[in-house]
Amino acid sequence: MAKAENPQYIIKNATALYPRIDRTYRFDNAESRSVPCDPLDDGAEYSMKFKVPQAQAKEMFAQMKAVYDEAKQDNWPDFKNPFKKEEDGNYSYKTILKGAYGTDKTKKPSQFDAKVNPLPDDFQLTTGSVVNIAVQLVPYSTALASGVSLRLRS
Repeated sequence: MAKAENPQYIIKNATALYPRIDRTYRFDNAESRSVPCDPLDDGAEYSMKFKVPQAQAKEMFAQMKAVYDEAKQDNWPDFKNPFKKEEDGNYSYKTILKGAYGTDKTKKPSQFDAKVNPLPDDFQLTTGSVVNIAVQLVPYSTALASGVSLRLRS
């Protein structure tokens, strides 16, 4: 039987924090910051932390848990809440999309304005922007961690 495709989810009216989605970036230890890089470089990713109100975080947690529980295998641990409570009472989480899986480069997340017009390829979203984020929910469990990845799509 074929595996069902991982479901899409739209995070509405989230506040963007440290968006790096105009191109791939990797963390450079020597510079102690994220730097632009090629999608095939080790650690290359598109990423954005976001925050949402508590009620929305609870709804997202329920969706993520349902996807995890559906895919859960006998040796997987129970799903834990991945959201971090911020000082302002909102909850945050980071969505990423690796620059490549193996040697296959990923498609850059699409960006649109409020009227759903495509933004220029070099558009740089800024921290504090209120955005809708399309993600794909991907459950996983490895020797080091388990959970549901929110793969950034647009």
